[in-house]
Amino acid sequence: MTSTPACVQPGSFLTLHYRMAGPAGDVISTFASKPATLTLGTGELSPAVEAHLLGLAEGSRATFELAPGVAFGQRNPEMLQWLARSELLDMGDPSEQYQVGDVVQFPTPDGQGQFAGSVQQLRSDEKGDAVLFDFNHPLAGQPVTFEVHVIGIL
Repeated sequence: MTSTPACVQPGSFLTLHYRMAGPAGDVISTFASKPATLTLGTGELSPAVEAHLLGLAEGSRATFELAPGVAFGQRNPEMLQWLARSELLDMGDPSEQYQVGDVVQFPTPDGQGQFAGSVQQLRSDEKGDAVLFDFNHPLAGQPVTFEVHVIGIL
């Protein structure tokens, strides 16, 4: 008697390797390290990405091409924000030096989590020192290649 492998369903707890890449290459990949564990529907992956996992069997491998903006939405210009150096000092390390391209973690307003912003520009003028952060997901508005190997399903 052969058993049918488990399939990914809403709420499944998964162990998997995955890779997400945009036009400039990989943004995240677990293939060279420890696999990820996550529960579908908890917001760890975008709903559009999770939808591609539904129905995959344990042990399966797949690659999906998502159109620009589907995986992480369109870029939102309101997510580009200048923060005064004084604000940054209040939130973190006073000796922190920011460079264009740095990714900085910020606490959520409730203090229970974090979100990231990437440094876009540095300014020092009569208005004071400030840093322009982009709080959009790095793959927002871009086509995304999503590759997955489903290792285990609970």
